[in-house]
Amino acid sequence: MAVNYGSKRIVVGAHYGTRDWLAQRVTAVLMALFTVIVLAQVLITSGPISYDTWSGIFAPQAMKTLTFAVIIALLYHVWVGMRDVFMDYIKPVGLRLALQVFTIVWLVANAGWAIQVLWRF
Repeated sequence: MAVNYGSKRIVVGAHYGTRDWLAQRVTAVLMALFTVIVLAQVLITSGPISYDTWSGIFAPQAMKTLTFAVIIALLYHVWVGMRDVFMDYIKPVGLRLALQVFTIVWLVANAGWAIQVLWRF
């Protein structure tokens, strides 16, 4: 007769969490590269940095698209991190769900705001 001590461990599958870990690293690298690109443009700009200088850096369509891609990467990076914090530290399921829904709504609203800022709608 087999004796079962404690609870059985449920294994979801191989590489559980690897996708989220990789997403965090890829989005972080993308944001770092974008920061280097913007800093390089600022450093090669002669004269004082004014509103016209900043708007000139972000005026080309390619830069707007790259900026929006980095903003989406940032929002996904935030989502993965916040979701992990909620899952680790918020035990009541209802509260955790409410916080996750609020976070999703807030992140989508930020994406909409980024579109407005970049394309002046």
